[in-house]
Amino acid sequence: MKKSLLAAVVCVFSVLGMQAQGVQFKIVTTVESIVPGGLGRSRIIENGQEVNYSDFTTTRTKDGKEKTSKNRGDVKIDELKESTLVNFYSMVGINFQNIASNDAMMTSMLNAHSKEGWELTHIASGVESDAGKGDGNGIFITRYYFKKAAK
Repeated sequence: MKKSLLAAVVCVFSVLGMQAQGVQFKIVTTVESIVPGGLGRSRIIENGQEVNYSDFTTTRTKDGKEKTSKNRGDVKIDELKESTLVNFYSMVGINFQNIASNDAMMTSMLNAHSKEGWELTHIASGVESDAGKGDGNGIFITRYYFKKAAK
């Protein structure tokens, strides 16, 4: 009984300690080309440096607005991880081997982040596909949202 109570107390304080420390978040984006002939570029993209979004935020009031001293070019980061994926289409159309290859790459990425303590919390995806004759462009984008206890 005493051991069970002690274990319960330790668990509660562990959870409370994690909540007090907060959590870290990470977003990884995959971009898969939907361009016939395999001419597009497909990648897994992960930022490699932290930024403070408030440095790029404008404050608006009824008296006007206080502009940020930063410009759009300052928002771009210099450090990122870029892993190659293959395109959905080859010269003869949709390439299922390419899709399976991308799935293997993304599975590897997800497993690596899991081993590092990241928990996948949400996935959002969207498509900008071929709009018909003369377009021939498109991307399939997926964002993976992760979190873990802050250190």
